[in-house]
Amino acid sequence: MSKPAILTVDDDPMVSAAISRDLRSRYGAEYRVVRATSGAQALAVLTKLALRSQPVALIAADQRMPEMTGTEMLEQARTHTPDAKCLLLTAYADTDVAIKAINDIGLDYYLLKPWDPPEERLYPVIDDLLGDWRRAHPDHTSDVRVIGHRWSDRSHDIKTFLARNHVPYRWYDTERDAEARRLLDLASATGADLPLVLVPDGDTLRSPSTLDLADALGLRTRAEQPLYDVCIVGGGPAGLAAAVYAASEGLNTVIVEREAHGGQAGQSAAIENYLGFPKGLTGSDLTQRAVAQVLRFGAEMVLARAVVGFETRGPVHAVLFDSSGEIEARAVIVATGVSYRHLEAAGLDELTGRGVYYGASASEASQCQGDDVYVVGAANSAGQAALSLARFAKRVVIVVRAATLEDTMSRYLVERITSAANIEVRYRSEVVACRGEGHLEALTLADRDSGVTEEVSSSWLFIFIGASPRAEWLGPGVVRDDKGFVVTGHDLLDPAYAQCWPLSRTPFALETSVPGLFAAGDVRLDSMKRVASAVGEGAMSVYLVHRYLATS
Repeated sequence: MSKPAILTVDDDPMVSAAISRDLRSRYGAEYRVVRATSGAQALAVLTKLALRSQPVALIAADQRMPEMTGTEMLEQARTHTPDAKCLLLTAYADTDVAIKAINDIGLDYYLLKPWDPPEERLYPVIDDLLGDWRRAHPDHTSDVRVIGHRWSDRSHDIKTFLARNHVPYRWYDTERDAEARRLLDLASATGADLPLVLVPDGDTLRSPSTLDLADALGLRTRAEQPLYDVCIVGGGPAGLAAAVYAASEGLNTVIVEREAHGGQAGQSAAIENYLGFPKGLTGSDLTQRAVAQVLRFGAEMVLARAVVGFETRGPVHAVLFDSSGEIEARAVIVATGVSYRHLEAAGLDELTGRGVYYGASASEASQCQGDDVYVVGAANSAGQAALSLARFAKRVVIVVRAATLEDTMSRYLVERITSAANIEVRYRSEVVACRGEGHLEALTLADRDSGVTEEVSSSWLFIFIGASPRAEWLGPGVVRDDKGFVVTGHDLLDPAYAQCWPLSRTPFALETSVPGLFAAGDVRLDSMKRVASAVGEGAMSVYLVHRYLATS
């Protein structure tokens, strides 16, 4: 692939020369820096690059240009290079224009002029934007290849694991792709071997478990030390925040995740109300940034290992893995979050992973091109998924048991959903049955008021209902409420739980009924179920771990 381009657009020759010089000195080895002195010239350059199939990573445009403003040029540039990052160079008086551009044209960032010194005011911004672009446009010369059936639940699991762990892969459908059949013949593979995973410089994997796949990819699946200061179970926002603060403050830290870091938030198509990101960011972006911080501070990360048990052994705690192995630590933070609640509908279980999915990832959204898609749920996660799916699907239908969305979904999402031409909301409705041969083919919807049912054709159903805490592995020795959420802090002093706290001191705020075992994020009773609060609790839990270690 030729060098990706960085295009600068400014009508002032001195400013144009200055920003091009600064960008070339920092990024010239990996990117081709191109200058334009007007919006029209910039669009002509983008046309030429598009016809040559030359990628554009970043466009940095001045707002105050005659004939065509920076925002007008960037809006038109989307048709030439829809994936390029867009940076607007503004004066302080143009801030309102920049904020409007974030909402209207998807502006990625705006930067006040002047940007001297560039090491402090320009390069950190550009580094972030180019890093995001690079992650979305990896070099595909050494991709993992996955060969399987479109409606196979195992193929879905493998693709989801790869996508959520940011491993580039190429998908070949045995029913659609001649290359898939050629590769199967070369591997002498049968249907029982599917999905087949071809790893560069590795052995062919035949219907591998996620643990086998993680090992083949070189991902860390085993802890390196026998004892840690703190073990964090769960790699969602709470767990990642805890790992950042624990490792940065000198605690010997390990974080264990059974699937992929990010939790439910990591699958979100858009997190738009997280402080410090005015344009919003995807759950994948937030997760990648957090993982980079965790690794930078030296925490260990163990993937593809399910924790199935917990024991207290004198002054240390142990978390037990499903197959074999364990980790011991002086303190443990439970950040396992929640999973979507099971939808009760006839025929649904047999089709899960074959057109019926709990949650949705970007890979599923792109496969819905031109289809009718149904989404069950009325919270923010359902709204964000519907908007993401609507970019590809012919029509998205949100099935809602209530009579309104406003009580359960943020207003900005409701407004975008109601204004979307290809999104329909069916209120006071529910899915009561699913049917299909080998994969989902039709749904039965029921009106909750009249009881009237209707069968509709669809190959896609995405479910976003309720929250079931992932805490059963803790066993009976850790107090939970009747819904399974972990009870912590002063709630343990409630008369219903008072006999469960063993020490004379009161429990710390996020401490469970077992001293030294803490809970943070959605798994905890009465948590806020928001990304920001989960991050806050993750950070707070480390402060409490310090207090516990100092007194134990």
